[in-house]
Amino acid sequence: MYRILIIILVCFHSFILSQKFEGESKSVGKVNNGKLVNGRKFPYNGENYQYFSPFSYYILNRAWTHSKIVDITLETYKECEKKIPHHHFLLMECSKKNGGKMKPHRTHQNGTSIDFGTPLLKDGKPYKIHNSLGLYHYLMTFDEKGNWTNNKRVTIDFESMAQHILILDKIARKNNMYVKKVIFKINLKDNLFNTKSGKKLKRKKIYFARKLPKIVDNLHDDHYHVDFGFHK
Repeated sequence: MYRILIIILVCFHSFILSQKFEGESKSVGKVNNGKLVNGRKFPYNGENYQYFSPFSYYILNRAWTHSKIVDITLETYKECEKKIPHHHFLLMECSKKNGGKMKPHRTHQNGTSIDFGTPLLKDGKPYKIHNSLGLYHYLMTFDEKGNWTNNKRVTIDFESMAQHILILDKIARKNNMYVKKVIFKINLKDNLFNTKSGKKLKRKKIYFARKLPKIVDNLHDDHYHVDFGFHK
């Protein structure tokens, strides 16, 4: 049965890759009340990134965004290959093919939202085991210093995270978009802004959520949520 499921998933993946997505997408409404028209699905992986969960990708079908945001994100990963060559990044949930409600997320409805897994270090070196946790990745918890509660030797790489957001915003602005909002656990923001690239990030004045409901705040330590905006 397991082998049959794998075969079905591989065939479905091949079918998705064979589809041609033409024209530009359209994001309708807001992140918490909207839809996605002519969206585009991310490739499952690339040279230095992968989507975090086969179940989310193939079954829940949550790897869709606006076509411009797919291009921006993939170009960002390309630049990260040069600027942050030691990291293999984790792309997490985006939107459904046609947008709309996507539980348990309150947003992700119009194809302009992406969750990015926080890059991690173990004993100061890039750590990749979290890339194989699948949906359980959303259950990872970190203390006020950014240490994983299950293993204190594993910590958030705040410098690489700051670099990634800076590059993401730079590439977005080249494409008439920008990083509109970042949601990251409130008591970890100072750790981020105190890094070399974090100080640049703070000067850029990219908006970070300043106050969050406790349950939402607690869920945004293993990943950072990014909303993209369109320049008018």
